Amino acid sequence: MLFNKFGRLTTLAAVTVSVFGTQLAALADVTLSGAGATFPQPLYERYIREFRKAHPDIKINYQSIGSGGGVKQTIAGTVDFGASDAAMTDGEIAKVRGGVIMVPTAGGAVSVVYNLPGVKGLKLSNTALSGIFTGKITTWNDPQIAKDNKGLSLPSSAIKPVVRADGSGTAFIFTNHVSAVSPEFKAAVGASKEPKWSSSFLKGKGNPGVAGLVKQTPASIGFVEYDFALKNGLPSAAVQNGNKQYVTPSLRAANQALADVQFPANFRAFDVNSAQGYPIVGLTWLLIPKTHKDPAKAKAIKTMVKWMLTSGQQFNDDLNYTSIPSAVAQRAIAAVETGVK
Repeated sequence: MLFNKFGRLTTLAAVTVSVFGTQLAALADVTLSGAGATFPQPLYERYIREFRKAHPDIKINYQSIGSGGGVKQTIAGTVDFGASDAAMTDGEIAKVRGGVIMVPTAGGAVSVVYNLPGVKGLKLSNTALSGIFTGKITTWNDPQIAKDNKGLSLPSSAIKPVVRADGSGTAFIFTNHVSAVSPEFKAAVGASKEPKWSSSFLKGKGNPGVAGLVKQTPASIGFVEYDFALKNGLPSAAVQNGNKQYVTPSLRAANQALADVQFPANFRAFDVNSAQGYPIVGLTWLLIPKTHKDPAKAKAIKTMVKWMLTSGQQFNDDLNYTSIPSAVAQRAIAAVETGVK
Protein backbone atom coordinates (compact mmCIF):
# COMPACT_ATOMS: atom_id res chain seq x y z
CA MET A 1 0.00 0.00 0.00
CA LEU A 2 1.01 3.58 -0.67
CA PHE A 3 -0.12 7.01 0.49
CA ASN A 4 -0.92 9.72 -2.03
CA LYS A 5 0.10 13.38 -1.65
CA PHE A 6 -3.06 14.07 0.37
CA GLY A 7 -2.12 11.33 2.85
CA ARG A 8 -4.89 9.03 1.64
CA LEU A 9 -4.30 5.34 1.22
CA THR A 10 -4.13 4.03 -2.32
CA THR A 11 -3.31 0.68 -3.87
CA LEU A 12 -0.39 -0.37 -6.02
CA ALA A 13 -2.87 -1.39 -8.74
CA ALA A 14 -4.28 2.14 -8.88
CA VAL A 15 -0.76 3.57 -9.16
CA THR A 16 0.06 1.13 -11.94
CA VAL A 17 -3.02 2.13 -13.95
CA SER A 18 -2.32 5.85 -13.53
CA VAL A 19 1.35 5.51 -14.47
CA PHE A 20 0.90 3.20 -17.45
CA GLY A 21 -2.51 4.37 -18.65
CA THR A 22 -0.98 6.40 -21.49
CA GLN A 23 1.08 3.43 -22.66
CA LEU A 24 -1.99 1.17 -22.60
CA ALA A 25 -3.89 3.70 -24.73
CA ALA A 26 -1.03 3.85 -27.19
CA LEU A 27 -1.03 0.08 -27.50
CA ALA A 28 -4.70 0.25 -28.56
CA ASP A 29 -3.85 2.28 -31.66
CA VAL A 30 -4.02 0.41 -34.97
CA THR A 31 -2.09 1.02 -38.20
CA LEU A 32 -3.51 -0.27 -41.48
CA SER A 33 -1.32 -0.63 -44.55
CA GLY A 34 -2.75 -0.45 -48.06
CA ALA A 35 -1.38 -0.24 -51.60
CA GLY A 36 -2.57 -0.07 -55.16
CA ALA A 37 -4.36 2.21 -57.61
CA THR A 38 -3.11 5.69 -58.47
CA PHE A 39 -6.43 6.61 -60.13
CA PRO A 40 -8.09 7.38 -56.74
CA GLN A 41 -4.88 8.60 -55.06
CA PRO A 42 -6.07 12.22 -54.51
CA LEU A 43 -9.36 10.94 -53.09
CA TYR A 44 -7.76 8.36 -50.80
CA GLU A 45 -5.31 10.94 -49.49
CA ARG A 46 -8.28 13.13 -48.56
CA TYR A 47 -10.14 10.19 -47.05
CA ILE A 48 -7.16 9.32 -44.87
CA ARG A 49 -6.74 12.89 -43.57
CA GLU A 50 -10.42 13.29 -42.73
CA PHE A 51 -10.81 9.78 -41.33
CA ARG A 52 -7.91 10.37 -38.94
CA LYS A 53 -9.75 13.37 -37.49
CA ALA A 54 -12.77 11.22 -36.70
CA HIS A 55 -10.78 8.15 -35.63
CA PRO A 56 -7.41 9.23 -34.18
CA ASP A 57 -6.79 5.70 -32.91
CA ILE A 58 -6.59 4.31 -36.48
CA LYS A 59 -3.74 5.27 -38.79
CA ILE A 60 -3.82 4.40 -42.51
CA ASN A 61 -0.73 4.19 -44.70
CA TYR A 62 -1.49 4.00 -48.42
CA GLN A 63 1.06 3.58 -51.23
CA SER A 64 -0.10 4.37 -54.77
CA ILE A 65 1.85 1.73 -56.69
CA GLY A 66 -0.70 0.97 -59.42
CA SER A 67 -3.64 -1.41 -59.55
CA GLY A 68 -1.48 -4.33 -60.67
CA GLY A 69 0.68 -3.94 -57.57
CA GLY A 70 -2.40 -3.63 -55.38
CA VAL A 71 -3.80 -6.92 -56.65
CA LYS A 72 -0.45 -8.67 -56.30
CA GLN A 73 0.09 -7.48 -52.74
CA THR A 74 -3.45 -8.45 -51.77
CA ILE A 75 -2.84 -11.95 -53.10
CA ALA A 76 0.54 -12.13 -51.34
CA GLY A 77 -1.01 -10.97 -48.05
CA THR A 78 1.59 -8.23 -47.58
CA VAL A 79 -1.01 -5.46 -47.05
CA ASP A 80 -4.12 -5.13 -44.92
CA PHE A 81 -6.05 -3.98 -47.99
CA GLY A 82 -5.38 -3.40 -51.66
CA ALA A 83 -6.88 -1.07 -54.24
CA SER A 84 -7.56 -1.47 -57.94
CA ASP A 85 -9.41 0.24 -60.78
CA ALA A 86 -9.70 -3.11 -62.56
CA ALA A 87 -11.98 -5.54 -60.75
CA MET A 88 -10.20 -8.73 -59.74
CA THR A 89 -10.78 -11.72 -61.99
CA ASP A 90 -12.08 -15.06 -60.70
CA GLY A 91 -8.55 -16.44 -60.98
CA GLU A 92 -7.08 -13.61 -58.92
CA ILE A 93 -9.81 -13.87 -56.28
CA ALA A 94 -9.15 -17.61 -55.91
CA LYS A 95 -5.52 -16.85 -54.98
CA VAL A 96 -6.43 -14.75 -51.93
CA ARG A 97 -6.23 -16.98 -48.86
CA GLY A 98 -9.57 -16.81 -47.06
CA GLY A 99 -11.21 -14.79 -49.82
CA VAL A 100 -11.59 -11.11 -50.61
CA ILE A 101 -14.38 -8.52 -50.78
CA MET A 102 -14.28 -5.87 -53.52
CA VAL A 103 -15.65 -2.61 -52.15
CA PRO A 104 -16.51 0.11 -54.71
CA THR A 105 -15.54 3.54 -53.38
CA ALA A 106 -15.82 5.90 -56.36
CA GLY A 107 -16.03 6.29 -60.11
CA GLY A 108 -14.46 8.74 -62.45
CA ALA A 109 -13.29 9.75 -65.88
CA VAL A 110 -9.98 9.04 -67.59
CA SER A 111 -8.87 12.05 -69.65
CA VAL A 112 -7.04 11.86 -72.96
CA VAL A 113 -4.54 14.67 -72.37
CA TYR A 114 -2.28 16.29 -74.95
CA ASN A 115 0.48 18.86 -75.32
CA LEU A 116 0.01 20.82 -78.54
CA PRO A 117 0.83 24.51 -78.02
CA GLY A 118 -1.74 26.67 -79.77
CA VAL A 119 -4.23 23.84 -80.31
CA LYS A 120 -7.41 23.97 -78.25
CA GLY A 121 -10.57 21.92 -78.49
CA LEU A 122 -9.02 18.79 -80.01
CA LYS A 123 -11.53 16.12 -81.06
CA LEU A 124 -10.63 12.47 -81.49
CA SER A 125 -12.99 10.00 -83.16
CA ASN A 126 -12.92 6.33 -82.17
CA THR A 127 -10.88 5.62 -85.30
CA ALA A 128 -8.33 8.34 -84.52
CA LEU A 129 -8.01 7.32 -80.87
CA SER A 130 -7.44 3.70 -81.84
CA GLY A 131 -4.98 4.63 -84.58
CA ILE A 132 -2.86 6.78 -82.27
CA PHE A 133 -2.56 4.17 -79.55
CA THR A 134 -1.90 1.27 -81.91
CA GLY A 135 0.84 3.32 -83.54
CA LYS A 136 -0.94 3.35 -86.90
CA ILE A 137 -1.47 7.14 -86.89
CA THR A 138 1.90 8.78 -86.37
CA THR A 139 1.59 12.51 -87.18
CA TRP A 140 -0.71 15.20 -85.80
CA ASN A 141 -1.85 16.36 -89.23
CA ASP A 142 -2.89 12.87 -90.28
CA PRO A 143 -6.04 13.04 -92.48
CA GLN A 144 -8.06 11.09 -89.92
CA ILE A 145 -7.33 13.62 -87.15
CA ALA A 146 -7.71 16.56 -89.54
CA LYS A 147 -11.16 15.30 -90.55
CA ASP A 148 -12.28 15.48 -86.92
CA ASN A 149 -10.83 18.96 -86.43
CA LYS A 150 -11.73 21.21 -89.32
CA GLY A 151 -10.59 24.75 -88.60
CA LEU A 152 -7.74 23.72 -86.28
CA SER A 153 -4.16 24.24 -87.43
CA LEU A 154 -2.56 20.89 -86.67
CA PRO A 155 1.23 20.56 -86.74
CA SER A 156 3.06 18.01 -88.87
CA SER A 157 5.11 16.85 -85.90
CA ALA A 158 5.28 13.21 -84.89
CA ILE A 159 2.81 12.05 -82.25
CA LYS A 160 4.46 10.96 -79.00
CA PRO A 161 2.11 8.64 -77.11
CA VAL A 162 2.67 8.35 -73.35
CA VAL A 163 1.38 5.24 -71.57
CA ARG A 164 1.74 3.56 -68.20
CA ALA A 165 4.95 1.77 -67.26
CA ASP A 166 3.25 -0.12 -64.40
CA GLY A 167 0.29 -2.44 -64.08
CA SER A 168 -2.55 0.04 -64.04
CA GLY A 169 -6.28 0.20 -63.52
CA THR A 170 -6.29 3.52 -65.36
CA ALA A 171 -4.80 1.67 -68.33
CA PHE A 172 -7.51 -0.97 -67.96
CA ILE A 173 -10.28 1.66 -68.01
CA PHE A 174 -8.77 3.30 -71.07
CA THR A 175 -8.02 0.12 -73.03
CA ASN A 176 -11.36 -1.43 -72.04
CA HIS A 177 -13.11 1.52 -73.68
CA VAL A 178 -10.99 1.64 -76.83
CA SER A 179 -11.26 -2.14 -77.23
CA ALA A 180 -15.05 -1.81 -77.09
CA VAL A 181 -15.13 0.73 -79.94
CA SER A 182 -12.28 -0.64 -82.09
CA PRO A 183 -11.83 -4.33 -83.01
CA GLU A 184 -8.43 -3.40 -84.44
CA PHE A 185 -7.27 -1.98 -81.11
CA LYS A 186 -8.71 -4.96 -79.25
CA ALA A 187 -6.69 -7.35 -81.42
CA ALA A 188 -3.47 -5.33 -81.33
CA VAL A 189 -3.45 -4.06 -77.74
CA GLY A 190 -6.38 -5.44 -75.78
CA ALA A 191 -8.12 -4.51 -72.53
CA SER A 192 -5.65 -5.06 -69.74
CA LYS A 193 -3.90 -3.57 -66.71
CA GLU A 194 -0.68 -4.25 -68.65
CA PRO A 195 -1.51 -3.74 -72.35
CA LYS A 196 0.77 -4.69 -75.24
CA TRP A 197 1.95 -1.17 -76.10
CA SER A 198 4.42 -0.34 -78.84
CA SER A 199 7.99 -0.31 -77.56
CA SER A 200 8.40 3.17 -79.08
CA PHE A 201 5.84 4.76 -76.73
CA LEU A 202 7.02 6.86 -73.78
CA LYS A 203 6.18 5.34 -70.41
CA GLY A 204 5.47 6.97 -67.06
CA LYS A 205 4.87 5.43 -63.64
CA GLY A 206 1.46 6.11 -62.21
CA ASN A 207 -0.91 8.90 -63.15
CA PRO A 208 1.64 11.46 -61.86
CA GLY A 209 4.35 10.03 -64.13
CA VAL A 210 2.20 10.11 -67.26
CA ALA A 211 0.89 13.61 -66.51
CA GLY A 212 4.43 14.85 -65.92
CA LEU A 213 5.73 13.39 -69.17
CA VAL A 214 2.89 14.84 -71.24
CA LYS A 215 3.33 18.23 -69.60
CA GLN A 216 7.04 18.38 -70.45
CA THR A 217 6.88 16.75 -73.91
CA PRO A 218 5.54 18.81 -76.85
CA ALA A 219 3.44 16.84 -79.37
CA SER A 220 2.64 14.17 -76.75
CA ILE A 221 -0.64 12.53 -75.83
CA GLY A 222 -1.55 10.24 -72.94
CA PHE A 223 -4.31 9.25 -70.54
CA VAL A 224 -4.67 10.10 -66.84
CA GLU A 225 -7.37 10.31 -64.22
CA TYR A 226 -9.40 13.48 -64.75
CA ASP A 227 -8.28 15.21 -61.53
CA PHE A 228 -4.62 14.81 -62.55
CA ALA A 229 -5.41 16.53 -65.86
CA LEU A 230 -6.96 19.46 -64.04
CA LYS A 231 -4.20 19.80 -61.46
CA ASN A 232 -1.51 19.72 -64.14
CA GLY A 233 -3.29 22.19 -66.40
CA LEU A 234 -3.43 19.70 -69.27
CA PRO A 235 -6.14 20.04 -71.94
CA SER A 236 -8.38 17.03 -72.48
CA ALA A 237 -9.54 15.89 -75.89
CA ALA A 238 -13.22 15.40 -76.68
CA VAL A 239 -13.95 11.78 -77.59
CA GLN A 240 -16.98 10.02 -79.02
CA ASN A 241 -19.56 8.36 -76.82
CA GLY A 242 -22.04 5.69 -77.85
CA ASN A 243 -24.22 8.28 -79.55
CA LYS A 244 -21.22 9.51 -81.60
CA GLN A 245 -21.27 12.82 -79.72
CA TYR A 246 -17.94 14.45 -78.90
CA VAL A 247 -17.70 14.91 -75.14
CA THR A 248 -14.93 16.24 -72.89
CA PRO A 249 -14.52 14.82 -69.39
CA SER A 250 -16.33 16.38 -66.45
CA LEU A 251 -17.93 15.18 -63.24
CA ARG A 252 -21.39 15.66 -64.72
CA ALA A 253 -20.51 13.72 -67.89
CA ALA A 254 -18.94 10.90 -65.84
CA ASN A 255 -22.07 10.66 -63.69
CA GLN A 256 -24.17 10.38 -66.85
CA ALA A 257 -22.08 7.46 -68.11
CA LEU A 258 -22.05 5.64 -64.76
CA ALA A 259 -25.70 6.22 -63.89
CA ASP A 260 -26.93 2.81 -65.00
CA VAL A 261 -24.11 0.60 -63.71
CA GLN A 262 -25.47 -2.60 -62.18
CA PHE A 263 -23.54 -3.96 -59.18
CA PRO A 264 -23.83 -7.75 -58.76
CA ALA A 265 -23.43 -9.53 -55.42
CA ASN A 266 -19.62 -9.32 -55.56
CA PHE A 267 -19.74 -5.63 -56.69
CA ARG A 268 -17.68 -6.44 -59.79
CA ALA A 269 -18.77 -4.32 -62.73
CA PHE A 270 -16.58 -4.50 -65.84
CA ASP A 271 -18.82 -2.64 -68.26
CA VAL A 272 -20.37 0.79 -67.94
CA ASN A 273 -22.99 2.59 -69.98
CA SER A 274 -21.05 4.76 -72.42
CA ALA A 275 -24.00 5.69 -74.67
CA GLN A 276 -24.43 8.95 -72.78
CA GLY A 277 -22.05 11.35 -71.12
CA TYR A 278 -18.29 10.90 -71.27
CA PRO A 279 -17.43 7.33 -72.28
CA ILE A 280 -13.97 6.66 -70.79
CA VAL A 281 -15.07 6.06 -67.23
CA GLY A 282 -14.55 3.39 -64.64
CA LEU A 283 -14.91 2.39 -61.02
CA THR A 284 -12.33 1.84 -58.33
CA TRP A 285 -12.40 -0.73 -55.52
CA LEU A 286 -10.80 -1.46 -52.18
CA LEU A 287 -9.69 -5.10 -52.00
CA ILE A 288 -10.51 -6.29 -48.48
CA PRO A 289 -9.18 -9.71 -47.43
CA LYS A 290 -11.76 -11.60 -45.39
CA THR A 291 -9.34 -13.00 -42.84
CA HIS A 292 -6.90 -11.08 -40.63
CA LYS A 293 -4.54 -12.43 -37.98
CA ASP A 294 -5.11 -9.37 -35.79
CA PRO A 295 -8.74 -8.90 -34.61
CA ALA A 296 -8.02 -5.22 -33.95
CA LYS A 297 -7.13 -4.73 -37.62
CA ALA A 298 -10.28 -6.52 -38.75
CA LYS A 299 -12.34 -4.17 -36.58
CA ALA A 300 -10.41 -1.13 -37.85
CA ILE A 301 -11.00 -2.14 -41.49
CA LYS A 302 -14.75 -2.37 -40.85
CA THR A 303 -14.66 1.11 -39.33
CA MET A 304 -12.64 2.45 -42.27
CA VAL A 305 -14.95 1.00 -44.93
CA LYS A 306 -18.10 2.22 -43.19
CA TRP A 307 -16.68 5.75 -42.90
CA MET A 308 -15.50 5.87 -46.53
CA LEU A 309 -18.90 4.75 -47.84
CA THR A 310 -20.85 7.16 -45.63
CA SER A 311 -19.10 10.29 -44.33
CA GLY A 312 -16.27 9.95 -46.85
CA GLN A 313 -18.49 10.13 -49.92
CA GLN A 314 -19.01 13.87 -49.39
CA PHE A 315 -15.43 14.43 -50.59
CA ASN A 316 -15.89 12.60 -53.91
CA ASP A 317 -17.48 15.53 -55.70
CA ASP A 318 -14.83 17.92 -54.37
CA LEU A 319 -12.15 15.94 -56.22
CA ASN A 320 -14.18 15.18 -59.36
CA TYR A 321 -15.05 11.57 -58.55
CA THR A 322 -18.54 10.13 -58.74
CA SER A 323 -20.12 8.78 -55.57
CA ILE A 324 -21.33 5.26 -54.92
CA PRO A 325 -25.15 5.01 -54.72
CA SER A 326 -26.20 4.79 -51.06
CA ALA A 327 -28.03 1.48 -51.54
CA VAL A 328 -24.89 -0.09 -53.03
CA ALA A 329 -22.75 1.46 -50.28
CA GLN A 330 -24.96 -0.07 -47.59
CA ARG A 331 -24.71 -3.48 -49.25
CA ALA A 332 -20.91 -3.21 -49.31
CA ILE A 333 -20.77 -2.13 -45.66
CA ALA A 334 -22.91 -5.13 -44.68
CA ALA A 335 -20.70 -7.48 -46.74
CA VAL A 336 -17.58 -6.28 -44.93
CA GLU A 337 -19.26 -6.28 -41.52
CA THR A 338 -20.30 -9.91 -41.83
CA GLY A 339 -17.50 -11.21 -44.05
CA VAL A 340 -14.32 -9.84 -42.48
CA LYS A 341 -12.89 -11.73 -39.51
